[in-house]
Amino acid sequence: MPNDAPFSAGFAWPAPAKINLFLHVTGRREDGYHTLQTLFQFVDLVDHLRFHQRGDGQITLQTPLADINHDDNLIVRAARRLAAVSGAPIGVDIELDKRIPVGAGLGGGSSNAATTLIALNRLWNLGFPADELADIGLPLGADIPVFVRGHAAWAEGIGERLSPIDLPEPWYLLLLPPVTVATATVFADPALERAHARVQFEDYSSGICVNDCEPVTTRLFPPVAEALAWLRRFGPARMSGTGACVFLEAENRAAAETLAAQADPAWRPTVVRGLNRSPLAAIMRGL
Repeated sequence: MPNDAPFSAGFAWPAPAKINLFLHVTGRREDGYHTLQTLFQFVDLVDHLRFHQRGDGQITLQTPLADINHDDNLIVRAARRLAAVSGAPIGVDIELDKRIPVGAGLGGGSSNAATTLIALNRLWNLGFPADELADIGLPLGADIPVFVRGHAAWAEGIGERLSPIDLPEPWYLLLLPPVTVATATVFADPALERAHARVQFEDYSSGICVNDCEPVTTRLFPPVAEALAWLRRFGPARMSGTGACVFLEAENRAAAETLAAQADPAWRPTVVRGLNRSPLAAIMRGL
């Protein structure tokens, strides 16, 4: 089998980033989880993972990330959870080519976990349908289900109630200030809006939806506030998730690249395309 085939050890399984086109916090459950409304879209900023099966049941990440303990990494936790749920005795060594910044509000960790679940489901011949994989992943991260299902979506609940949606797929300029934002820090802040009235898609289309995390993040992390203020000189820029990424929709790729050239290099300006279908979903359709 050629080394670019999805069942080969050399195949690079994609794990795309997402952006939140808005994010409202509508309440807080008794278990501490916040209820949300948000609109997810993927972008073509992508991590890649490679999986090498081993026969001793051990699961290891060969390319660990700085400041994240090996056993706490969502890749490792997802693989171990799938092995436990399935009873599969097979182990795996995992390589990660990391391009999505950690703590940027782009869902990189959740996307890595979702790709791990999907890839190992295939490589270990487990046969779980996507809905079950999403349920397996949900306790690890509320964003994991949207990455498993692979379609842009309107989301509610803690992020797991998904309604697939087709949106325009514009070019965006992302700015990635050099800070790492911990989601738990933002959601624990007493100033966070927690009672936003529920909205409909028509409200988003009319432009009234916001990101409720933005006031907290920009107060706690001044570089995010600076990047967002600069980007808003050129249009209605927004923040993704709890940050630190801020983004602006551009008229086309050339316009995004022109603006990127003017941005402070410390913000790591990155031009991306919006995607309604995850590149991972495209691979799974072809198998």
